[in-house]
Amino acid sequence: MGEITSAWSLRRLPSLAGPLPSFDPGSAPPDPDALFDRWLADAIAAGVVEPHAMTLSTVDPAGRPSARVLILKYLRDGHWAFASGSASRKGKELANTPWAALTFYWSALGRQVRVRGPVEIADAAESAADFLARSPGARGGGLIGNQSEPLASLAERDRVLDEASARACADPDLVAADWTVYWVVADEVEFWQGDERRRHVRLQYTRATGGWHRQLLWP
Repeated sequence: MGEITSAWSLRRLPSLAGPLPSFDPGSAPPDPDALFDRWLADAIAAGVVEPHAMTLSTVDPAGRPSARVLILKYLRDGHWAFASGSASRKGKELANTPWAALTFYWSALGRQVRVRGPVEIADAAESAADFLARSPGARGGGLIGNQSEPLASLAERDRVLDEASARACADPDLVAADWTVYWVVADEVEFWQGDERRRHVRLQYTRATGGWHRQLLWP
């Protein structure tokens, strides 16, 4: 085993070294959307790189998990939006099991936000608008529709992407047929504030009739 990945080496790396902000769960708003907005603003103010990046976790038909990092498009009324081609691996997994989990981690603040719930699909007009708002290069990648499939060479990648990007530039109204905006409709949202002394604070929101129930959890 190499020295970098040995237990001895990894234990020497700092974690939650601080200083970290405090979090008073008693002052948390009744709706998790409002608290997420507050924490996201804190992450932006702290200079966190790509604070809207999140890990999306899905499962395949055998129940084996997959995870990847992508961008939160928006949060509205408990709907956490992201976009992808429905022919991608995550699109196929969501078609089979329409449930997902999201994880945000802002190490500079020692904060995590965990979201899970059923997944719904936005209408075609919203999905098209999202696609057209992407850069020409990103639209070109979306037009190919072969994400996660085997690739023969990087030269082939560049050739196909160049051709697709040229199509996107030539036809600015062209939309990939499988481009889809997905919503995780949260039924559980957890806010985790790390502490240098390991006295972490965990506040869980669970959806209940007429609103949200808040509950502290043991670290």
